[in-house]
Amino acid sequence: MALPTPPPLWREGLVGLEAAALLRSGVWRGEGVQRGDSDPVLLIPGFLAGDGSLGVMTRWLRTQGYRTRKAGIRANVDCSAIVADGLEARLEQMAATTGRRVAIVGQSRGGVIARVLAVRRPDLVSGIVTLGSPCCGQLRVHPLVALQIGLVGTLGALKVPHLFSHSCLRGECCSEFRTTLCADVPDGVGFVSVYSKRDGIVDWRACLDAGAECLEVSSSHCGMAVNRDVYRIVGDALAAFRRADTPGVGVARAA
Repeated sequence: MALPTPPPLWREGLVGLEAAALLRSGVWRGEGVQRGDSDPVLLIPGFLAGDGSLGVMTRWLRTQGYRTRKAGIRANVDCSAIVADGLEARLEQMAATTGRRVAIVGQSRGGVIARVLAVRRPDLVSGIVTLGSPCCGQLRVHPLVALQIGLVGTLGALKVPHLFSHSCLRGECCSEFRTTLCADVPDGVGFVSVYSKRDGIVDWRACLDAGAECLEVSSSHCGMAVNRDVYRIVGDALAAFRRADTPGVGVARAA
């Protein structure tokens, strides 16, 4: 369902200003940020985006002491079930390598996938931070974005490889994915949902997951990847996930 009164897309043109403000801020230099202890973090990009869209955040997390890994996605347009299965295998590898559960930061569609992984594998996931992710309605987006989703779905239905199809959105293809998305996130898995009423892409109300700690920022949708307030929230959330977690629990449960 599209927004009845979509916010102006020009707000998404402010990403450069948000990035400049981040680089001038104390949070970029780590001031007041709780450092990581080689905690494993998986980053998942949004619809039509690849790993590079979270490159600045990846760099920052590494300087703050976190052990990051990319999702291995060039453009997040493949079947949701296929993407989730591939990332679940990646989580298993990270947990086996580090001996710890993995935190996930997902932007937009990446956060939707992160929520599914948290429900599927609480033994592997310590917590998730979703950035502008419409977990309460995947199609509650700007009409122009809905058109892009429809175009990708049509191309996927025509058997263009590595694209989701209409059956992924409403048919049997991803029925398990959609059911899991609606399930409660298990106890012991942290969940922070970041949203913005200035979001020009996603209806911010679709980010208000009842199972999450929902935190508002002033940011464009794409700008959440480079917004100083978002970085502060991500740093605090990852530190909280670490405090609540027990080293080795992911490997122990996965065995």
